[in-house]
Amino acid sequence: MSRIGKKAIAVSKGVTITLNGQDIQVKGPKGQLAWTVVEEIEVKYEGDEITVAPRGDTKRHKSMWGLSRTLIANMVKGVTDGFEQNLELVGVGYRAAMKGTSLELQLGFSHPVEVPAPTGVTFVVPKQTEIKIQGIDKQVVGELAAKIRKIRPPEPYKAKGVRYAGEKVRRKEGKKK
Repeated sequence: MSRIGKKAIAVSKGVTITLNGQDIQVKGPKGQLAWTVVEEIEVKYEGDEITVAPRGDTKRHKSMWGLSRTLIANMVKGVTDGFEQNLELVGVGYRAAMKGTSLELQLGFSHPVEVPAPTGVTFVVPKQTEIKIQGIDKQVVGELAAKIRKIRPPEPYKAKGVRYAGEKVRRKEGKKK
């Protein structure tokens, strides 16, 4: 096992951490995030490092240890740098455009599909066939990208659809005579 929970989380300048019992709040240049740590985990903030330790030795304590450390590290990274997920549209007539703060997609349906931006998330459309989803919360950004991909996932015969940037689509052979 990797024991990721043993690593301390480095807090960069410009980020303020507030610990109130099991509640942790992270403020940075891009915004603020808050989360309640489970009771099995003890969080300490000393100097410019956050350390996470389990309170017991059961399997749940150990699994929550690594999870809690990763979630706190993602919060710190999110308020400093932010997260970004890139999507590609592949197919004739497939395109994306901004409509206010929401995203309008033409994906071969008889109507355009509109995806509203949740709070803290922004869409950027550099080309008609590229979408960038940006935000400070890694879970929200990834979940929104998955929901957009689910509208028209890439199909295996022509590889048309919405895919993650760099995603390899396994192709199938068509019918034979």
